[in-house]
This record gives sequence, C-alpha cells and structure tokens, in this order.
Amino acid sequence: MQTETFIHPSAVVEDGAQLGANVHVGPFCHVGPEVSIGDGTRLVSHVAISGATTIGSGCSIHPQAALGGPPQNNAHKGGRTTLTIGDNCTIREYVTMHVGTDNARGATTIGSNCTFLTYTHVGHDCVLGNNITMAAGAMLAGHVELGDNVGIGGLTGVHQFVRVGRGAFLAGGSMVIGDVLPFTLAMGNRAKLRGLNVVGLRRSGMTRSDMLILRRAYKTLFDRSRPVSENIEIAQSEFAGSPIAMEMVDFIRDRGKRLYTVPPLKGAVDDDADDQG
Repeated sequence: MQTETFIHPSAVVEDGAQLGANVHVGPFCHVGPEVSIGDGTRLVSHVAISGATTIGSGCSIHPQAALGGPPQNNAHKGGRTTLTIGDNCTIREYVTMHVGTDNARGATTIGSNCTFLTYTHVGHDCVLGNNITMAAGAMLAGHVELGDNVGIGGLTGVHQFVRVGRGAFLAGGSMVIGDVLPFTLAMGNRAKLRGLNVVGLRRSGMTRSDMLILRRAYKTLFDRSRPVSENIEIAQSEFAGSPIAMEMVDFIRDRGKRLYTVPPLKGAVDDDADDQG
C-alpha cells in the first residue's frame, strides 16, 4: 500500500505546487505552480491541472482531464481567478473544468462526493453543491448553479445562468434554458417539467408523506387556472409548515425576472405515475 506521495518520472510538477500526503501523480501529468492537491488524491495519467486550482482529498482524476484552464469567455481579461473542487470527487476521462472570470464571480466552485463522467464540462463561475452526478457528455455553460444531489443525464446541456434546485434530475439529451425547481424532473428540448424526481427522492430516503406534500405544492404552483403570482401566494400560505415544500416555493418566488422551466401545456400537472411502485 502506498504510504507517501508518488510522482512518476515522466510527470511535471511545477515549483509552487502543493501536494498533500499520499498524492499519486501518474505518468505524463502536468501540475501547474498555483495548484493545490489534497491528501490521497490520485491523478491516474495524462492529467493537466493549471491555474489557481485547489482539489480536495480522496479524489480520483482520470486520463486527459483538463482542470483549471482559462474561462471560455471573451470578457475575461486575464486576472487571477480560481477553481475549487471538494473531497472524494471522481473525474473521468476528458472532463474539463474552468476557473472563473475576472469580471464576474471570479471563482468556479464544486462540492464534495461528485461524479463527472467522460466528456463532461463545467464552465466558468459555476457553483455546484455536493453529491452531484453528471453523465457522459453533459455540459454546463458559465454561471450555472446546481444544488446538492442533482443528477444530469448524458448529452444534456444547461444554459448559462440557470439554477437547478436540490434533488432535481435533468434527463439525458435535454436542453435546459430555465431554472429547474428542487426535487423535480426536467426533460426535452427545450426542457419541460415532468413531475417530481421520484426515483432520486426515494434513493435519498425521502418519506412518502414528504413526497405527497411536494406533489401538492407542485400542482399548486403550476395551476394554470390562476396567475403564477397568485399560485405562489397560495402555496406560501398552504405549505408554510412544511420546510420541504417551502424550499420549492421559495425557489420559484426568488426567481426575479429569470426564466424557469414549466410543465408542458398539456398535462401541466404530472400524470400520477410518480405514485406508482
């Protein structure tokens, strides 16, 4: 068992880089001078980490991943910005993650226990929570915000500045251009809501009673017989005693002038499949 930091002879670790205990830097990796890597993180091979990038402990980073590159944003003037990745993240082949822009947030931040499969991309100034999974080919434009426990299917694209609430799921092959409420399922081009993310909620251990409350809140918020503003007021009153429902209500209430993802015109409320085994 490896008990100390290992750097393969073909790897380049520039002066100034900080490596924790038991870090493994495999063949043909490049680690830049402003990079910090936490204890036990493993760079398998051919990994490029540049910029002011901080990676937590226990991460696994696979060949051809490129982390900490400059933002793909012409407004960036070259100032020092950062990328921070939490602990125990798995970053598979050809994943790209960029630092922030110097005229905006200036930082890209990723939580812990996240999984990024092949060819996924996290753009500049994104903020990602914990326990996020992005399947192969999923891509986030700049300034996207993902809450904890969000799942994104393969080949899904998320438009810049979109927020995705905690526990939501974006189905594979979707194009998401508006905010997605917590605990919901969105799919399609352009994506529409298809009810609750029942599978994800069950896996997270949410009780059936809380799921039924969320279903009621969802139906109230998207009742097309009334204006959205009225639906929000009704939901605020009806679900004031339920923190889980209020998380959904507050998310849409705080949208400002942002676009948000809605159910389709037909079947505006989900089709009751959510309650089935």
